[in-house]
Amino acid sequence: MKERIIFHIDVNNAFLSWSAILYLKDGYKKDIREIPAVIGGSEKSRHGIVLAKSIPAKKKGVVTAEPIYQAKKKCKTLEVYPPDYRWYYKKSYELMNYLKQYSPLIEQYSVDECFLDMSGMDYIYKDYIKLAHDIKDEIKEKFGYTVNIGIGNNKLCAKMASDFEKPNKVHTLFKDEIAKKMWPLPVGDLFMVGKQSTKLLNSIGIKTIYDLAKYDEKKLKKHFKNQTEHLKNSALGIDESKVTPRSNITTSISITETLPYDIDDQDKLKEILFRQTEEVTRQLREQKQYTKTVAIIYKNSNFINYSAQAKLPNPTDNTKTIYKKVIDIFNKSYKEDPIRLIGVRLAELSKTKKQQLSLFEEDEDIKDTEIQKTVDKINKKFGAASVMPASLKVIGRSRNKKQFKDRK
Repeated sequence: MKERIIFHIDVNNAFLSWSAILYLKDGYKKDIREIPAVIGGSEKSRHGIVLAKSIPAKKKGVVTAEPIYQAKKKCKTLEVYPPDYRWYYKKSYELMNYLKQYSPLIEQYSVDECFLDMSGMDYIYKDYIKLAHDIKDEIKEKFGYTVNIGIGNNKLCAKMASDFEKPNKVHTLFKDEIAKKMWPLPVGDLFMVGKQSTKLLNSIGIKTIYDLAKYDEKKLKKHFKNQTEHLKNSALGIDESKVTPRSNITTSISITETLPYDIDDQDKLKEILFRQTEEVTRQLREQKQYTKTVAIIYKNSNFINYSAQAKLPNPTDNTKTIYKKVIDIFNKSYKEDPIRLIGVRLAELSKTKKQQLSLFEEDEDIKDTEIQKTVDKINKKFGAASVMPASLKVIGRSRNKKQFKDRK
């Protein structure tokens, strides 16, 4: 039986790269990738932190997740640009559509990364490493930004490989390369090992991935309980999970996002849930379906998964109604732990509403839905960042035209 061949494709510095493309497209004179720049929230807000940084900013010591004011102390000429999540989703959708031509088995892992299962396709692609270079180069030429591509015999190794030297690189991490390429790395570099786990591992003498791979499992279990097997398997490069594309026969719609840093700020998590709700409800309306069940998916800094769900009184495709339910679920289920992955899932999808509302509720629902359908049409024609209903909470800062003109 032949080994699996998995590609992991990761956009280099996605938020900053995609914002740079947007500004250049709109006539901005600078490429913010080439100057000391960051994508971040307002300094006046307590959410004013670095989400992404340019290479010149990184060279000045700026790091992801630090406060903007602290980053500016390190780099006096630092320029700060607001995130535009609607534009990021548009670029993500564009990339995933492009990659589907290479394999029908594509799993989007987050807004800027995905897995491709290339197994058994050597009759089409004779040289997988050359193919990866071709994909990387074509993305740069076609879309104007760079990616890293990791190749391995499973998702874990492909993901680890894509995190090797950046940007614009192709790396391999096959089974026979684990000892040489992965084991010498710090244990904190192991996929899904968070800061808290790293501290605990270091405290018991585990400094490298090799140390973890060779550590006594019984001793490890005293500290990590039911996480032990996952930790050991990861250190050994073992991962049997499949690349699972979204089914064409849609019984549910979901979106998850691996966060750039662990987040325990409830307001920030609610902002992320809002833009995810916007995206899944847009897909719902495109498919002309309605949902009856809403769920939130969590993965915390210790890579423990948990979720919570609730039913709606009536099937709906209304963003406002669904977001209210999302927030209700969040308030009841969030454990106040640092979160590294979060997502929204809509289930029990149907083609009809089959609802019974009061006349007032029905009028409000119809009115909101018609507004949203109009907005969907505008965004489909002019781009995902074009417009959104004023009745919905705006996430992040949309581009400020006056501010933009002042920068030219």
